[in-house]
Amino acid sequence: MLTARLCRRRPTRAALAALAAVLTAAVPGPASAQALAPVRVESFTLTNGLRVHVVEDHATQVAAVNLWYDVGSRDERPRRTGFAHLFEHMMFQGSAHVGKAEHGQLIERAGGWYNGSTRSDVTDYYEVLPSNRVNLALWLEADRMRSLAVTAENLGNQRETVKEERRLRVDNQPYVGVLVDSLPLLFDTDRCFAYAHSIIGSMADLDAATTDDVRAFFDRYYVPNNATLVVVGDVRVAEIRRWTQQYFGDIPAGPSREPLRCDGAGTRGERVRRVADRQATLPAVLMAFRTVPPSHPDYPALALLSTILGEGESSRLHRTLVRGRQLAVAAQVQHDPFGPMRLAGMFTVLAVSNAGVSADSLHEAMFRDLLAVASGVSDAEVEKARNVWRARTIFGRQRALELSTAVQFAAMFLGGVEAVNVEPDRYAAVRAADVRRVARAYLREDNALSLLIEPGDR
Repeated sequence: MLTARLCRRRPTRAALAALAAVLTAAVPGPASAQALAPVRVESFTLTNGLRVHVVEDHATQVAAVNLWYDVGSRDERPRRTGFAHLFEHMMFQGSAHVGKAEHGQLIERAGGWYNGSTRSDVTDYYEVLPSNRVNLALWLEADRMRSLAVTAENLGNQRETVKEERRLRVDNQPYVGVLVDSLPLLFDTDRCFAYAHSIIGSMADLDAATTDDVRAFFDRYYVPNNATLVVVGDVRVAEIRRWTQQYFGDIPAGPSREPLRCDGAGTRGERVRRVADRQATLPAVLMAFRTVPPSHPDYPALALLSTILGEGESSRLHRTLVRGRQLAVAAQVQHDPFGPMRLAGMFTVLAVSNAGVSADSLHEAMFRDLLAVASGVSDAEVEKARNVWRARTIFGRQRALELSTAVQFAAMFLGGVEAVNVEPDRYAAVRAADVRRVARAYLREDNALSLLIEPGDR
């Protein structure tokens, strides 16, 4: 998933990954699987439309404040792309009562950390800090929602920051630029512009943007009735209700959202494109398939399929392409690489050729292996993938930020916060027949975009 990391990074997940591996090996089947504790969410809505969800968890004296705006690259318009990612940067440039870059300084002085990210369908901002300072995070978020400093100076310097970030993290990294710029080709521009352009957007569009353009984007989307606030941790619902009313209550609501349009079917027929990548030293193949949004019944089976195919050294593609026939030096699978999408879905497979193996040969072998999954995936593989999902979910929900993200995901993509307690049942119900069925349904030649990547001139 492409996100901008402007501030302090989240703590390492190495320990979490190790614990997940232990749990995966230890849990033999659904009968003995640990049940996830129910999440008790208290919800209320301010008169200006801000939706607030609170989960009290007094296990540690920590709280997470997680604010999601219902806006991402999908909301951009032709010749005005890149604004969603730009605003992730702009939101740290100060507001009426907070100086430039002071937001992060105040959180760090309180003993916390913070960050933000841009995805196709959401832009999020969060703080994790001692629970006795949760009011600080709420006040900071309210101040920039009310009075972000949208100035020509801030626009100019953050536009240059976005360009530098693209050069560093996309243009100068092998295969990344192809993924970011070419995957949107899965969708037809006329029928689904929302997902048919790069999540980073066009640098030419950003150069052409005026302060008025940027202010209009902020006024339309960065409003309380287009935002959801989740607070998790050592807090009291009554306190959060009082503080959110005090800090956010007088911010005016914005205009209602226009419905988005996307024909997720895209262009029919397999498409194979050859792409030169001057940062690459070995050929590679990137295959992408249109799938479904998180609310669709097939979504859990597709998520488990991605684990079976491409996660870890015991995955299907590693065993066949890397370790077995040694056609590739690496293979990975990503389900919704740019984050979940409300109107569509994406399933990608990337493999990097071994020395002397052409992209064409690797492409042919990849398709054979993908088709084999449709008939050969076993109950044991599905059970292992389910255990991996359960391990991540169980351990993740022990952390305030991860739990707040699960609540946000349920609210935005699954129809309501109550779905946070139903989501585990969806995965527990997946069987090998379901995984074989979704493999046949979506990993088809006429539903694929294949990019044959060749090293270009440096």
